Amino acid sequence: MQSYHKWLEWLEKSGWAVGIRQSLWLYPALEILHIFGIVLLVGAAFLFDLRLLGFSRNLPVTGLSKHLLPWSQRGLILIIPSGILLFLTNAQALGVDPVFWTKVGLILFAGLNVFVFHRFVYEPFKRHGARGDLPGMARLCAGISIVVWVAVVACGRLLAY
Repeated sequence: MQSYHKWLEWLEKSGWAVGIRQSLWLYPALEILHIFGIVLLVGAAFLFDLRLLGFSRNLPVTGLSKHLLPWSQRGLILIIPSGILLFLTNAQALGVDPVFWTKVGLILFAGLNVFVFHRFVYEPFKRHGARGDLPGMARLCAGISIVVWVAVVACGRLLAY
């Protein structure tokens, strides 16, 4: 455990972390990028999840997926590096904060939910012509997604205090 704390200390004292903390604009810019990425990822996920839950039935699921998935991926491209850099600036406190690890666990669970949905629900649906209603498992995955992303955002906000 001591080596973990030493590693956190090393991260927080790294040139990247010090530079971000000492810059007047870099930390706020990273926060803005992180929040913008969250808006893209979670916004696209929510819109798709709401469709899976039965809203806007006039929109084809496959067409909506083709439109929204790239936006969620772009959000992820912003979230990951900005989140890592923000973590570095306060690694010693965040690295032992149960809220931070809850957030990380929820993000991993959200990723697992996406994998299960695409691999076992959506891909078979598309292979069979994407006709008819999606299976109930799609609605379950959508509901899980919404709940988990709300919890991730809540944890992120709690970390700020």
